Amino acid sequence: MISCAIKSYEPGFNQPSVEPSQPSLPYRGNYDVLVGTRRYASTTPAAKKSSNIPLFFLTGGVVGLATYIYLDRARKHEPIQEKSPFDPQNFVDFKLKKIIPYNHNTSTFVFEIPNNEASLLPVASCLVVKASDPEALKDAKGKPVIRPYTPISSPDHKGDFSLLIKKYETGNASKYIHELKEGDTLSFKGPIAKFPYKANEFDEVALIGGGSGITPLYQVLTHALSDKTNKTKFKLLFSNVTEQDILLREDLDALQKKYPDNLDVVYLVDKPGSNWTGPSGFINTDIIKKHVAPASLGDKVKVFVCGPPGQVAAVAGKKAGMKQGEIGGILKELGYTEDQVYKF
Repeated sequence: MISCAIKSYEPGFNQPSVEPSQPSLPYRGNYDVLVGTRRYASTTPAAKKSSNIPLFFLTGGVVGLATYIYLDRARKHEPIQEKSPFDPQNFVDFKLKKIIPYNHNTSTFVFEIPNNEASLLPVASCLVVKASDPEALKDAKGKPVIRPYTPISSPDHKGDFSLLIKKYETGNASKYIHELKEGDTLSFKGPIAKFPYKANEFDEVALIGGGSGITPLYQVLTHALSDKTNKTKFKLLFSNVTEQDILLREDLDALQKKYPDNLDVVYLVDKPGSNWTGPSGFINTDIIKKHVAPASLGDKVKVFVCGPPGQVAAVAGKKAGMKQGEIGGILKELGYTEDQVYKF
């Protein structure tokens, strides 16, 4: 996972409509019988058999209405969650609920949140992670390995939260997490607040990402685009080694289809296959000049960057640990200022 807070090199239900199965009483016709006289051949016509269907549907409707009222009242009286289950000062263990393979080196790890609560993580923010067992994951100096990860699940999603984690062969944390089994726990602390995104603060927003650095950019996109008042136009430049490495592509394509006037996605790959029709190679000056709103727009434009350290440095200059560091790279050459650029 790409570091976004700490310097890291890990880059209908259909019910059958059936009448109640009650047996009908045998019909006893009405006969006019006079004692001492003959029986007339003609009799009074039989009364029409009454149907239980109206009663059945009436009863069902009453039950359905009562259930709706009950659930609606229960929902209205459901206590409002005011606090995140995470602690920004202390690590808390969460149980791994499910592992969903994504591709050859990436999986989604779903962690259970007790009491069916939501994460309530602000946008944009991340969590820092370490092993629940203090002896299980240490660096060369014997200190616990701690890495930041950004959930891809919505902050108001109840019951669990999801991390999309790419396994790096040189990344101790990612390798450790990929060895976890369902039922194991991982320790989290946060949220670690990053950029305080506000709706319609900018006219144009560019998001430049690489590899698993897509996760904080995806968090911003899903949050902003779901706001019905959003007017900001977003441009995502997302680079990967191969087409198979493009994470969240189905989700990003769905967002672009749903919000065609507010989101444009450009994928780039370093090693294109024979069927690749998009741009290839690294994100360079020409790509940025072609797709990103110019620096001359001033405070109306913002550029977010998150990816491997080398990519971040080439595009926007190196980060200084947890601090932004000076603006550099291509964006500086094109005239962007520190106020216009944010490095996750």
